[in-house]
Amino acid sequence: MIFGRTPELPTPEQALKGRATPEFEVPARHTVLGNPLLGPYPEGLAVADFALGCFWGAERKFWQTEGVWTTYVGYQGGYTENPSYEEVCSGLTGHTEAVRVVFDPARVSYASLLKLFWESHNPTQGFRQGNDVGTQYRSAIYTHSPEQEAGAKASLEAYQQVLTAAGHGTITTTVLPAEGRPFWPAEPYHQQYLDKNPDGYCGIGGTGVRLDEPFETNWGASCPTGVAPAPAATER
Repeated sequence: MIFGRTPELPTPEQALKGRATPEFEVPARHTVLGNPLLGPYPEGLAVADFALGCFWGAERKFWQTEGVWTTYVGYQGGYTENPSYEEVCSGLTGHTEAVRVVFDPARVSYASLLKLFWESHNPTQGFRQGNDVGTQYRSAIYTHSPEQEAGAKASLEAYQQVLTAAGHGTITTTVLPAEGRPFWPAEPYHQQYLDKNPDGYCGIGGTGVRLDEPFETNWGASCPTGVAPAPAATER
């Protein structure tokens, strides 16, 4: 993206090394929902991680959803420990801009969150989302259980069918396990950014193509997701 070059993911050797501890403290509570950001979370809640472009607008989509207990934004899927926003934007961390969604499966299903994910962005654009260009804007789902993985892949296949019928291209979204891909929280000013700045930039926009739920899948419409543990110390 710099000097007109096509964005490329760095190799582990090329990536910035980062730091062992964060340079800031994450706010204790969500400015809209009032619940803790980093846990511990009540028993029975589940965690889902999504990357769909600029995380300011993406986070708002999820915190406005009934059954979502808390959300926060950060960096995931790359190599750099405790990265800064500037480092992620350099393209040298390999991370996406991601949203962590803590939700009550009794009130909102993982399938419903997947539907919101697909319909809130254009997943066919590779290393960009609209006018936002860079590897950090790529589309990704990081799963926390085999059930989430099966549901994410089934929804990808289902959405590809309706996108193709509507004349869109091939989905470039990656579905990867969250295990081994720590979620590094972003700086405090990024958390619930559009609540603090209602007229702030929001680059989130879908294709207008809708996805029916439940998807044709063998994992079941309810898609069990398990209990959410408190984040590990390395994720703070």
